[in-house]
Amino acid sequence: MQRALAQGAEFLRSRDPAVADYPWPSYAKKPNESWFKLQFPLGYVTDVLQNLEALCDAGYARDPRLGNAVQWLLGKQDAQGRFPNQYAYTGKTWVDVDVQGQSSKWVTLRACRVLKAVYG
Repeated sequence: MQRALAQGAEFLRSRDPAVADYPWPSYAKKPNESWFKLQFPLGYVTDVLQNLEALCDAGYARDPRLGNAVQWLLGKQDAQGRFPNQYAYTGKTWVDVDVQGQSSKWVTLRACRVLKAVYG
């Protein structure tokens, strides 16, 4: 199990998450645009931030290969230090959690956890 986790983390770190140039099957020429949208709640769509969360949780927060993705994340921050919910699943859950495109305490919490892991 440890070897499988290490191989998965190595694969994720082998490419820049902010570019997402992972190997794609023949029917997908590029990543879905939702990959580049910060989101909450987490559902069937993933994003750069979730990739960073997984790698930070696995102990790779300070891996220099994540630097561009961390800078990408910082670029999403507004003047008050908050992060927007760019994929809020509006109308797809029992209750809408956030207004899509506006600052989100949940996305901000996710981002701050990553930034704390990266910068201490």
